[in-house]
Amino acid sequence: MFKQYSKDFWLLSASMFFFMLSFNLILPEMNGYISLLGGQDLKGSIIFLFSIAAGISRPFAGKLADLIGRKRSIYIGLLIAIGVSLSYPLIHSLFLFLLLRFLHGLSAGFAPTGATALLTDSLSSERRGAAMGLWGTFISLGIGVGQALGSFIFAHSNYDVLFMSAAFFSVFALVLTSQIKETLPAPQQFNRRQLLVRWDDVIEPAVKPAALVMLLTAISSGVIFVLTPDLSDFLKIENKGYFFGVYVLSTIVIRLAFSSLSDRIGRQQTLLIGCFLLVISMLLLAAAKDLWSYSIAATVFGLATGISSPTLFAWTADLSPVQRRGTGSGTMFIALEIGILVGSGLTFLFYNNTIQSARICIWIAASCGALAALALCWQLNVERKRKYANQGIDAAESGPNKQLE
Repeated sequence: MFKQYSKDFWLLSASMFFFMLSFNLILPEMNGYISLLGGQDLKGSIIFLFSIAAGISRPFAGKLADLIGRKRSIYIGLLIAIGVSLSYPLIHSLFLFLLLRFLHGLSAGFAPTGATALLTDSLSSERRGAAMGLWGTFISLGIGVGQALGSFIFAHSNYDVLFMSAAFFSVFALVLTSQIKETLPAPQQFNRRQLLVRWDDVIEPAVKPAALVMLLTAISSGVIFVLTPDLSDFLKIENKGYFFGVYVLSTIVIRLAFSSLSDRIGRQQTLLIGCFLLVISMLLLAAAKDLWSYSIAATVFGLATGISSPTLFAWTADLSPVQRRGTGSGTMFIALEIGILVGSGLTFLFYNNTIQSARICIWIAASCGALAALALCWQLNVERKRKYANQGIDAAESGPNKQLE
């Protein structure tokens, strides 16, 4: 397996693992931290502000990745992550904390967008689904290990050590990225005019079908990011990152076992399976009453993510024009951030620090997953009709020609 992919593929995968680990490391303890600052009613803002900033920065990240280079876009994100992580221990006001959460979101806008474009440049379409699945395994590992490790570090130290650890992992990601070759053929020198973003720098129209599914399914992630630390408390589970620890084990297994599934049966068909599992996982999470049922919900959520996430990115790569892969990646991540934003926003509207209100948010997220499945069925039906229509035209055109011959 190692010989099937280049050295740069493995370096990039490791870099994104440590980047994802760095900002997920602090998430399980953020609800407690914002409460210490007097913001116990603003827990949803931890993800909400992060997602807004990430979404705003995606068009800039995608455009710069297509102009000045994939690696430079990654560098911008990593440097922001390092600076913000080092700044958390220095602030002691709620306003400055929320400002840092916004700035931290900018890092998630730049680094993954540049990394996805760089990765897409180096992959053939025949093995794109399998490679995206393997790459996504590293990202999922970063999320899961970060969440589980964060609670462990905090239990044996304090918030300052937690933030310093996040900065350290971002530095390590930066070192790994520096060893990767740039894939953009002729990177331009940066100038301020490149920061002028037009509408066609924001959205790549060709990837809209995949972006819609990403948006609807990501709503569940937004809800889970906000609520699982509190759900762990409600269920008397000491490690607030437990859900993500179980989830990551599940998603690794499914990615390694079925990473090439979408290459064999099709992107949309594979996503239908993922959406079905997502809805089941959310319903199980809403019904969870103990460690066992909570673990089952986390496992099924991992299966859903392990199937859907790499397939969505492979589908995006299929749909993106070669010269606009950075913008295509940015469009997909914008959809991801909007979905997470909506999910975290649901907690503002319906969550009031009770398990009953948490379940309402989870049920709504499950409904959005069902809508994603309906959208896929509609897209498949439209494509099937178009295919039959084209076959009819080809048959009509070939008939007279054969008669003339």
